[in-house]
Amino acid sequence: MTRFRFPCLPLRCSPLWFSSSAIACAVAILSACTTPAPRALDYTPEPYVQVEHPEWARDAVIYQINTRQFTDAGTFVAAEAELPRLAELGIDIVWLMPIHPIGEVNRKGSLGSPYAVKDYLAVNPEFGTLEDLKSFIDTAHNLDLHVILDWVANHTAWDNPLTLDHPEWYIREWNGDFRPTPWVDWADIIDLDYRQAGLREYMSNAMRYWVEEVGVDGFRADVAGYVPLDFWEDVRANLDQVKPIFMLAEYEQRDVHARAFNASYAWGWKNTMQAVARGDANASAFDGYYGDNEAVWPQDAYRMVYTSNHDQNAWDEAAPVLYGDAYENAIALSFVSEGIPLIYNGQEAFNTDRLEFFEDDPIRWRAHPIAGLFARLIALKTETTALHNGAAGARMVPVANTAPEQVLSFTRLDNQGGVFAVFNMSAEPAAASFTTGPYAGDYTDAYSGEAISIPEGGAMEIPAWSHRILVRDVD
Repeated sequence: MTRFRFPCLPLRCSPLWFSSSAIACAVAILSACTTPAPRALDYTPEPYVQVEHPEWARDAVIYQINTRQFTDAGTFVAAEAELPRLAELGIDIVWLMPIHPIGEVNRKGSLGSPYAVKDYLAVNPEFGTLEDLKSFIDTAHNLDLHVILDWVANHTAWDNPLTLDHPEWYIREWNGDFRPTPWVDWADIIDLDYRQAGLREYMSNAMRYWVEEVGVDGFRADVAGYVPLDFWEDVRANLDQVKPIFMLAEYEQRDVHARAFNASYAWGWKNTMQAVARGDANASAFDGYYGDNEAVWPQDAYRMVYTSNHDQNAWDEAAPVLYGDAYENAIALSFVSEGIPLIYNGQEAFNTDRLEFFEDDPIRWRAHPIAGLFARLIALKTETTALHNGAAGARMVPVANTAPEQVLSFTRLDNQGGVFAVFNMSAEPAAASFTTGPYAGDYTDAYSGEAISIPEGGAMEIPAWSHRILVRDVD
């Protein structure tokens, strides 16, 4: 036998190289020499959220503007005049619904849907000019507000020039025609095909134009989950080269937060709150939502909680009608629980109308006490670090009570203080004693300013559909 030595290992093989055993031996030698060493294992945890949140988003509240409905004129100029009021209210991020020209082919209603985009690089003349939009953004920035644009990447209007310049960028029906999004009534739009590299590059650079040349601070991505996640991750990398931005996904999925989006929709919160308001569920239903929120979602994922938006107002009901007596509880919970809160235009005027989505139907503005509730809650969120967004704030800790089907109670506390929040989520008065949790201590009522001390085993009576927010300060 002849011994052949290799750097990786010594083997003894037959010199009869054409025998089957010799060939097998040679294969074994090559395999042994080319198999990589096992990868060194490193169990050090890394943050799931790799996206960097802008500093100005840490305690932010979002305000959505439907430009067509926001003022009687329905223009950027008219909306710009309202920005000082929003700044005084305490808003941080202004979300403008799509600002692009609207398609005319297969248009819905007389004015069409803003989500049927005819040109990604132009401004809808219904709202004004590009210079008007730039002025709106400049004024917002001077007021320490930030502006994000609604971006519709999944589909375009039928008469978008891309249908002529790049028809290969569109998905086709079984018969070869352009295809509207299937299984929904979106006949005024047609779907784009994100298997096309040219489309991805065009769309990413179009978004960069609005950040780099016009000054916007990020985007809300319409039906974000209908577009591949790796595209959004590429967009994020592209835009981060310009400046810190904020990205909101109309989607409810954990993975969008890793490398693409700062915030996503908390549909689970909305569905739970509405079920409780209707009487189809009780306060204990929140255990499921907040349990998943802590177990499944990374703390630094900003989940957007809201009581109204353009879809809900147009297709379901105006928030005061939808929530009824539970409305103020729903608003307050969206500010003191975990999540980034949204206010839809008209909520501070207690708008009770379902506004026409495809027509000129401006908000009927009026003074209403609900505006004071929003202002107080925004101030509380801003002033209380435990209520800040994501990992900048504190986790909710459940406080067990003796009436769990009626009463939701929890704390959010950090080394600078925080809150003890108690909500009666029922149509009947509740009396509850607190059993376990970090609740005992001295507080100030967030609304009345009254000093209150809660001892171990303390109790509270809470009227129907009401709440108490107690603030703990650390000297």
